[in-house]
Amino acid sequence: MLTLQIIRENPEFVVKRLAVKNFDAKEAVEKIIALDDKRIAIQKDLNAKQSEINSLSKEIGALFAQKKIDEANAAKEKTVELKESIKKLDQDMADAMDALQKEVVLLPNLPAEIVPEGKTAEDNVIVKNGGTIPEKEGLLCHWELAEKYNLIDFELGNKLTGAGFPVYVGVGAKLQRALITFFLDRATAAGYLEYQPPIMVNEASGFGTGQLPDKEGQMYHVGIDNLYLIPTAEVPVTNIFRDVIVKESDFPIKCTAYTPCFRREAGSYGKDVRGLNRLHQFDKVEIVRIDHPERSYQALDEMVAHVESLVKDLGLPYRIVRLCGGDMSFTSALTYDFEVFSAGQKRWLEVSSVSNFETYQANRLKLRYKDEQTKKTVLAHTLNGSALALPRIVASIMENYQTEDGIKVPDVLVPYMGGMTIIK
Repeated sequence: MLTLQIIRENPEFVVKRLAVKNFDAKEAVEKIIALDDKRIAIQKDLNAKQSEINSLSKEIGALFAQKKIDEANAAKEKTVELKESIKKLDQDMADAMDALQKEVVLLPNLPAEIVPEGKTAEDNVIVKNGGTIPEKEGLLCHWELAEKYNLIDFELGNKLTGAGFPVYVGVGAKLQRALITFFLDRATAAGYLEYQPPIMVNEASGFGTGQLPDKEGQMYHVGIDNLYLIPTAEVPVTNIFRDVIVKESDFPIKCTAYTPCFRREAGSYGKDVRGLNRLHQFDKVEIVRIDHPERSYQALDEMVAHVESLVKDLGLPYRIVRLCGGDMSFTSALTYDFEVFSAGQKRWLEVSSVSNFETYQANRLKLRYKDEQTKKTVLAHTLNGSALALPRIVASIMENYQTEDGIKVPDVLVPYMGGMTIIK
């Protein structure tokens, strides 16, 4: 969440920058400042009454020493009254802090200066294209290929659970496993420490990375235990550092994890949700970085380069897109999306988002580092990216690598597929 300092010191700037995300923050900012003024006034009253109690305590001792019993007892009664007032003020302070917190968490993160203005994905900016788009006509879509080669059973998934929960079969399951291992191997080779986190988290974890309260309706909730199935490994992995003060010398902190991911949103209709295009459960390898504020945008560039190396080595046509304000997430300061071309569907499919959250998540997480020069604790920067999400990568591989003889296995995956070069 945004810090009170930046809201109070730069209210016009906050309103102006959030307008880039198509968020009208004027009324909210004014309310937050008014609530903070109330908190400050209560704190001043508390300090004054506590100071008065301290003075009276010294005075009472002196009065008793001088045998001025009546005056001492009167001072004691005044102390009791002050303590009752402080008790009420403490509750007022707790209420004020709670009201203030509820308002602050509703403000999105400020977009970085280079975020383009816009309302929808159509306003995003393509910053790079790579690979060659197949020009061959009559190519099958991945759901047709999945049925032809018995790789994915969508109907069985529908029987077992429901729409959006496919069953991978035989070589289809092997391809999933191969991609997961390939992505993890590349992440660990790049210096990311692998974790295997829980796939359910508590409310504190959901709040820490910004899924709660913003995306509560998009997550599967286990009501009896008040736990949430994770939408991405970003949530448990980043929360490893909740309420932690790291050493400045620890930067960069690089983590990776494979997890299944769960998302309730149904999305749109038709071709947008057909086959693997939009699922409720899917596999993904995530990379997470905790870094120094002065180096986080360099870290973002490195993460983008890492994801680009994956799609390039898979031989897939791709493009890198800088998201406009209206298409960015609630928590992000700057996001780059990776899209791969689906040769059968003749459309672009998003396979990764790589984002810098600056201090937004860190402030929720209370994730700080100790500055070695000033010795003060400072909020760190957090970043994450999909490296990569599997469903649309699988769809793109199947559609782009289809031949008359079968589906060719990308060269980089052949060792992970036990030497298999073509899926027949």
